[in-house]
This record gives sequence, structure tokens and C-alpha cells, in this order.
Amino acid sequence: MLPAAEPAQSVAEDRVKDAVDQAPLPADRLRPLAELAPARLAALRGLLTDIDDTLTRDGAIEPVALAALHRLADAGVPVVAITGRPAGWSEPFALAWPLAAIVAENGAVMLRREAGLLQRDFVADAPTRTLHRQRLQACAQAVLAEVPGALLARDSAGRLTDIAVDHSEFTQLSPDRIEQVAALMRAHGLTATVSSIHINGWIGDHDKWSGARWAVEQALRLSFVAEEWLYLGDSTNDQRMFERMPMSVGVANIARFVPQLRSLPGWVTQAERGAGFAELATALLVARPTVVRSAGAAA
Repeated sequence: MLPAAEPAQSVAEDRVKDAVDQAPLPADRLRPLAELAPARLAALRGLLTDIDDTLTRDGAIEPVALAALHRLADAGVPVVAITGRPAGWSEPFALAWPLAAIVAENGAVMLRREAGLLQRDFVADAPTRTLHRQRLQACAQAVLAEVPGALLARDSAGRLTDIAVDHSEFTQLSPDRIEQVAALMRAHGLTATVSSIHINGWIGDHDKWSGARWAVEQALRLSFVAEEWLYLGDSTNDQRMFERMPMSVGVANIARFVPQLRSLPGWVTQAERGAGFAELATALLVARPTVVRSAGAAA
């Protein structure tokens, strides 16, 4: 008789524990989400989140994550998604998902619904984007010529301001090859980051952090106060957000990247990917009325 399969949540917890055991961490990093005080969750204005392997699995949003987005929207909690995915890939989701905005291509393009129509905004003007495009394509050709096995991401046709090389979505690159691609991008004057599936390269100083500020201020017409928001992510291209955001959470599959991360999230969910996002959404929504009732009782 075969042994029963181990529950997925238990497997995720073990992976995080193993990663922590292999690389000792500061005491205030990668704590279980259950240790995040409900009062801090209740005080949040909204959520900022990565998309790939944070809301999605194999490129599609997990039903439990989409349901969580709807529950948050119904409760008046805005969610801004910030991704390395291209604008073209993100457009249908900006229209279909209950989000305040999607910031695509690592902070370069913002997509949102206005009166039922898609609004698209850019950090750089059209002439600058044209000049950058020429440099980006030259770098892409160099990567394909010099890095064995390198392939452009299949979503490249929808990219307007960056390039992406696949390392885990439809093909596999070794860690050495991934670093070779990133180094070559930097040699061409690009900013390079590694997500859970792609190596992204772009020209400019925009990133997920600047994209978060941009979306909150322009899409929501709010002053961006980092303490009022929580960021959720899963990989090395989320590091700046983990570093700058006072409250940050990793979904459990972040365990894969812990050895490469210089900046870690403060907390980690028990579940992976979209189920981890739903876990956080539930904790936030449970915390909000709890704190309101307590305040009323104290009065």
C-alpha cells in the first residue's frame, strides 16, 4: 500500500523551514503570518502584490486568489498589482480583475479601468521609448548569441519597454546561465532583475517601488505612505519592496529563492502562490472588524 500524499501546505512549510535552516536569518524576517498582529493588518489602507507565482500558478490566476481579490474589493480594500510581465499580457487582467491598477514591466507601464475602458500610462515619453527599444533589441540579440540555451520569453511580443529571457516558464536555465544573462544585460546599460520565471532588463531607474508610489498617487489619488500598505511577493525581483516596505509578506514558494535573497519579507504564508495570497487576504479581512469591535467596546 502506498503512503498517503503529504498535504501541499505541509510541504510548503517544510520547504520554508529547510531554507531558513540552511541560511540563518534575522529574527524579524520570514516569521509565520500568524505572528503578524491583527491590529497592524486592520490599519492597512490596501495591498500591493506581485502576480506570477503570487496570484498565479502556471501563468493563470488561481481561483482562490481571484475570489480573494473580489472579497477585498467588496470590503473596500484596494489592491495594486506590480509585475515584470508585459503590458500586452497584463491588459485583459487590468480589465477583468478587481484591481485598482496593474503596473507592468517593472514600473514602466500602468494599466487601469476608467469608465469601463483601459487607461494606459507610461513613465517615459514616446520618443524616449523608441530610442530605448533599439538598445533593448541589440541587448536581446547579444544574449541569444552569447548565452547557450537562452530564449526570449514567449510573452515578448507584448513588451513595450523591456526585454525578458525565460529561465523557468517554458525552458530551464541553470543559475550560472541566469547570472550570465543578467550580467550581459547590465553590461549593455540595462537594469536587470530575476523573477520566478524570467530575467528582465530595462533602461531607466523605475522599478516596483517607484511603480507602487506612482499607482497609489495617480490611480487612487492618495499620498503614498509606505506604512499604510503591505507588499506580497515571491522572488528576487521583489527584494526592493521587501527592503523598503515596513510590512511585507512572502508566499511560501519564496523558499526557492531564500538563498539568493539579500532582503527578505517580514512574514511568510503557510500556503504557496494564490492560496498564500488568499491566506493573507483572509487574515486582513478577519482583522478589520475585530479591531473595529474592540475600539467600540473600549469606548
